[in-house]
Amino acid sequence: MVPLITRQDLKAAIDAGEVTVVDTMPLAYYEKEHIETAVNIPGFPYEDAAAFTRACAPDVLPDRDATIVVYCANVPCRNSELVGLELLNLGYSSVFKYREGIEDWVTAGLPTESSH
Repeated sequence: MVPLITRQDLKAAIDAGEVTVVDTMPLAYYEKEHIETAVNIPGFPYEDAAAFTRACAPDVLPDRDATIVVYCANVPCRNSELVGLELLNLGYSSVFKYREGIEDWVTAGLPTESSH
């Protein structure tokens, strides 16, 4: 299991520039709206999450010692857990999951951005 991080701790880490945020939603969702500064590694369809992670991680996450936080839509969504586990398998040393996801972030009125 990927260790969890709270919304408050994630916001503080983003503000301090101490974290790389990974949106694990499909590209179209990422382009529509994502947490500020987030990069994208799709975790859906679930059966492709590990392959997507192996393909994308070297480019979007070159530092295996960086603090990384993965998230997806909400608590029931499994994308972030699957991508996070694969990152740990690939040797990333500091991976956390923001379990409540972008729905919680938006509800709290925190900043997002779009790729459009």
